[in-house]
Amino acid sequence: MAAPLSVAKLTSCAVYILTILCHGCSSANYYVGAGIADITGPAAEINMMGYANPGQTSHGIHIRQFSRAFIFATSPSSTRTVFISIDACWSPGAVKQQVVKELKSVYGDLYTERNVAVSGIHTHGGAGGFSQYLLYDLTALGFNRQGFDALVNGTLQSIHQAHKAMRPADIYMNSGELLDSNINRSPTAYLNNPEAERSKYKYDVDKEMVLLKIVDDSGKDIGMISWFAVHCTSMNNTNKMLTADNKGYASLLFEKKFNPDSLPGKVCVEAGQLSSGSFVAAFAQSNLGDVSPNTQGPHCLDTGLPCESQTSTCNARNEQCVAFGPGKDMFESTKIIATNQFNKALDLYNTAQIKLTGPVDFRHSYVDMTIQNVTLANGTQVQTCKPAMGYSFAAGTTDGPGAFDFRQGSNSSNPFWNFVRDLIKDPSERQVKCHQPKPILLDTGEIKEPYLWQPQIVDNQILRIGQFIIVAVPGEFTTMSGRRMRDNIYNTLVQEGFPNNTKAVIAGLSNEYADYITTFEEYQIQRYEAASTIYGPHTLEAYLQTYRQLAVQLAQGKPSPPGPSPPNQLDKQISFIPGVIFDSAPAGKKFGSVITDAQSSYAQGSRVTVTFVSANPRNDLKTGETFLTVERKNNEGIWVVQYTDSCWETRFKWELKSLILGHSEVTITWDIPVVQQSGTYRMCHFGTSKSITGKKTPFVGVTREFTVNGSTRKPTIYSVVQM
Repeated sequence: MAAPLSVAKLTSCAVYILTILCHGCSSANYYVGAGIADITGPAAEINMMGYANPGQTSHGIHIRQFSRAFIFATSPSSTRTVFISIDACWSPGAVKQQVVKELKSVYGDLYTERNVAVSGIHTHGGAGGFSQYLLYDLTALGFNRQGFDALVNGTLQSIHQAHKAMRPADIYMNSGELLDSNINRSPTAYLNNPEAERSKYKYDVDKEMVLLKIVDDSGKDIGMISWFAVHCTSMNNTNKMLTADNKGYASLLFEKKFNPDSLPGKVCVEAGQLSSGSFVAAFAQSNLGDVSPNTQGPHCLDTGLPCESQTSTCNARNEQCVAFGPGKDMFESTKIIATNQFNKALDLYNTAQIKLTGPVDFRHSYVDMTIQNVTLANGTQVQTCKPAMGYSFAAGTTDGPGAFDFRQGSNSSNPFWNFVRDLIKDPSERQVKCHQPKPILLDTGEIKEPYLWQPQIVDNQILRIGQFIIVAVPGEFTTMSGRRMRDNIYNTLVQEGFPNNTKAVIAGLSNEYADYITTFEEYQIQRYEAASTIYGPHTLEAYLQTYRQLAVQLAQGKPSPPGPSPPNQLDKQISFIPGVIFDSAPAGKKFGSVITDAQSSYAQGSRVTVTFVSANPRNDLKTGETFLTVERKNNEGIWVVQYTDSCWETRFKWELKSLILGHSEVTITWDIPVVQQSGTYRMCHFGTSKSITGKKTPFVGVTREFTVNGSTRKPTIYSVVQM
């Protein structure tokens, strides 16, 4: 006998039927839904993904990370596309596979790998170990299942929310120039592009922000997506708090603007779910490959002078060459770059007038990027290569330099490192020739043990919303590579009959991570981005060819071939990440005991710092909840939440005091805004301890009550605190 329908399912069906019946009641062009959910990973002892610095492990939370999903259709029963922006370093293919698998179990073929695009903002401040490919998990000591599951579950939840929220809506497009927010971190490589091509552009990075404004048929704001090319590396490799960096903070600013009452009142002892408002704002990533937010540029740490331009070294040492942001420290720099994006997006949102019209559609193919035959403009036949990483990859970038004696711009190898490399895998003669002039440091494409080190089969995908085209690419396109791809898609579609006002955007780091994509000319210079262009010098040409085919198929209404299926290596994953053995409180203390309490009163513009006896945050990620609250007592004597660990004004820092005894502490800070309402406050810490038997027990710590009084003081600027 069939299982009875739940009330929730019956309600959902009723809403769906009524929506179909009332399709003619609305003059809106589309049906749209938006959703948001928490994807924050383990806030303790996990290597952070992005800088590949083994010493950079998570020890707290700066701001939480989220998945923001948008579903587009022209009617309740028509073709749908889904665009998701996640506050992660990238969108792992294995995450998308798991998400799609779960979606199919609920919705059938409504959402598949073909019409769902997941794009990462590329924060370098999230927990790592979430890839199914070995190379990307090495510094994390292998696969981090807890963080992987947080990504999958949060992404899935945001899509479910968007599905339930679908309603008639109109979509408006706008674009404009944003200055003082990004620079090219490999300008010598960019200059190797043809002068005639460079002369078409005013800058050596894209300064254009592109935005979609989504409003329902009653005029209520639903959400916003913006695309702007800039690395999320404002928070540098000394940071040990999980963070969504500049784009994540820009999203929080925008959502707070449209959801001013998004945090509900909640008493301290009730550590329940914290809900967000209904408006969803995604600051998505674009062709950021050679684009840095550190606008002061690279300088030598020892002399303060500019670095050597080609190798990014100071006295032949790359570790001394570091780029800095516009602020006094990484926190202020993050805030400035985020605020710049927020302000520009708000202006574009308020002035958006170009209304999208036309069908919602998509094209998608899996492509084996290691065997692509490409015909160049001069008729020459070339082929892509199996993956390999070059010497300059190990040098890092000016946003986060590497170590040893590696330098950017390396076109020659080193006998010592060749010896080390050959202990892992000596590249074949064919590989060496295929990747020239890249000297191969890691021959990842010819290593199959214990499983694949880098992807070979990747998603190629295009989403259409009327005259707006989202080009979802599986990696980091450099500025000029992205420009060529946009022109490639636009020219192809217009030639096939699309209107001249068609707009294409690059949605970077989507559906899988296949590293960087430089132009052929940039590849010859072998900066970091070129050394990390894993399919050889003709990688971009291969992508241009496959995406051109998708564009033609989209325009002509023809299906795209599914292509070869990517592997699923989840059952092969290796992890050396130690688990949490147990927690204990010091003698005379209990979990949640206050070690350093608040003072009796504070002025606006000052900082509150409190410390608690705590336990390992990996015992409970507090997904959708919080490790802390700042609460104010209202006139009825009820404590109302003012801030959580998702807020810029708070910081949550965890420290292991004794591994043998299982002792740890948490320090929570609150920077009181100068406009904070006077009154009585307290701060709370929520945690979960683990006993030696494995039992987990929630606990709550509460500070003394304190007052916040009026002050005319200016906000204090705090320098970077090394953890």
